[in-house]
Amino acid sequence: MLVKEKKGEVISNFKTHTKDTGSPAVQVALITERINYLNDHFKTHKKDFHSRRGLLLMIGRRRRLLAYLKKSDSKKYEETISKLGLRK
Repeated sequence: MLVKEKKGEVISNFKTHTKDTGSPAVQVALITERINYLNDHFKTHKKDFHSRRGLLLMIGRRRRLLAYLKKSDSKKYEETISKLGLRK
């Protein structure tokens, strides 16, 4: 899971104003960090199918948030994709 310091760092990199913790860009960044953590987890725990289901749900949620972000603010979408290193 994300440690408080790491979560704060991710939020500070993607926030749009001082108290922003829930904008789509921040949510995508946090979900991406959790997905990356779970990918490392599955390298050692190959048979953890319950967590794999959670991973698939997170991937779907991130995909929907990115689609919304692309539709509503394409500039912020491009910026978020480039910062996270995700492909289009």
